Amino acid sequence: MIAFEVNDMTCGHCVSTITKALKATDKEAKIQIDLATHRVQVEPVSADAEELAEAIKDAGYTPVLVEAPASAAAPQKRGSCCGHCQ
Repeated sequence: MIAFEVNDMTCGHCVSTITKALKATDKEAKIQIDLATHRVQVEPVSADAEELAEAIKDAGYTPVLVEAPASAAAPQKRGSCCGHCQ
């Protein structure tokens, strides 16, 4: 999942424009947009983060790539071999 913060996305028209731009870049991509948090999440099939960012820029917006926190990538083990006991 690739996530962008797009602070200049302010209305439903913006959401529609960004969705169309992303779909034009990667037809099969799964797109989730949260207007309240200005977050655009894309699960691409054929495009990379740079291509997706360019599509958003070409649509007239300023995407900022959001890095996933390291702790979200892998749960930390605590106290035992399987991580269930503490």
